[in-house]
Amino acid sequence: MRWNIFLSIIFIIFVMGLFFSYLFLPFNQIQFAKKTGNNFNFSSINSSMQFYTNMRFPDKIITYKISNCPLQKENDMKSAFDDMAGRTILLFNSVSENEDISITCDSGQKTAENENGVFIAGEGGPTEVLKTPLFNIILHGKILLIRQSECMSSNIATHELLHVLGFDHSANPSNIMYPVSNCDQVVSDDISDLIDQLYTIDSKSDLSLDNISASIKGRYLDCEINILNQGLKKSEQAEILIYNKDNLVKRIDLRPINIGEGLKITLRNLWIYNPIELKFMINSSFDELDKENNQATLEIIK
Repeated sequence: MRWNIFLSIIFIIFVMGLFFSYLFLPFNQIQFAKKTGNNFNFSSINSSMQFYTNMRFPDKIITYKISNCPLQKENDMKSAFDDMAGRTILLFNSVSENEDISITCDSGQKTAENENGVFIAGEGGPTEVLKTPLFNIILHGKILLIRQSECMSSNIATHELLHVLGFDHSANPSNIMYPVSNCDQVVSDDISDLIDQLYTIDSKSDLSLDNISASIKGRYLDCEINILNQGLKKSEQAEILIYNKDNLVKRIDLRPINIGEGLKITLRNLWIYNPIELKFMINSSFDELDKENNQATLEIIK
């Protein structure tokens, strides 16, 4: 009788061993690929007027600081800001530090001359640009006013301000962005329209699942998740949710991500039962430019 009990116990242990081996040991490998149909793209504003496509500051409220400028040049620069604010949705605020645009003036009486014998009235442009899939984000710009404008309008300061806003030279002599300055030049409507198009887009973050790869060995999931903030603002705290079909497998906290910054998450040996379809989702409680790119689905490669 005791021998029969012993054999029964051995048999039960053997069956349980097979069961747990089936659940946990990697007998086969499953590869996943991204499920088609969820491809979202932000619409680009293509324009040859700018140095690069979709150039803009992160916010429509742009700060500036004027240093070491005589009163007339300072007034010209402020007039240029006021004029551009009147034509577009942009707003310009003077600050004492951490400005978006730094303005200085040539301290000497001489004006610079280029190799073609043309006198340079000023210099301006973006000094720090961050490229993301959606924008070329201007983080800082500089203006150097060399010559004082002899016109009733602040044409030199406006020309350099538009350079800082990302605008290249124009081939039209009547346009304010023509390389050689004269008093009859104007800010064309297409410049104002493009600025409004760009800055109508709200200053929000945009977390995107940039790239995901996954494979399963037996019952263990290995995956790499790349998250990118391709928006115009630093994100807040969020989380990654991983589902097997409708069952939550893993929850991962996400720290705030700066503009243009990417974050790579690597998971190894995450136990998963009966893999069918993997869904990765960024769960955020804050507004984003586009929440459609917050999720991706991977299906088994057959």
